[in-house]
Amino acid sequence: MYVMHCTRPDIAYAVSVLCRLTSNPGQGHWNAISRVLRYLKRTLDYGLHYLGYSSVLEGYSDSSWNNLESKSKSTTGWIFTLGGAAISWGSKKQTCVSDLTMQSEFIALADTCKEA
Repeated sequence: MYVMHCTRPDIAYAVSVLCRLTSNPGQGHWNAISRVLRYLKRTLDYGLHYLGYSSVLEGYSDSSWNNLESKSKSTTGWIFTLGGAAISWGSKKQTCVSDLTMQSEFIALADTCKEA
């Protein structure tokens, strides 16, 4: 979780899904955790660079609308960049159930505005 929050927004979704399964992990979950760790090991040289861009704050949001019966809530994600590099990001389950994709997007936008 520390790596995801502080330096690696690219693993946010995978870590959030794995964290939901910590109460009763199975062999498949351990395999997924080891896959994330192998990915981090292969990408150690990747980094965030703040050079060459103007100091403009930009924010982006998105949601994934779940229409499956087993999952009733959508997932919200957002990222803020300053000078072209990520400074804040997040991904979480929405607090209410949405019937349409547009409702899910509006909820994601509201969560992004709270973060801003």
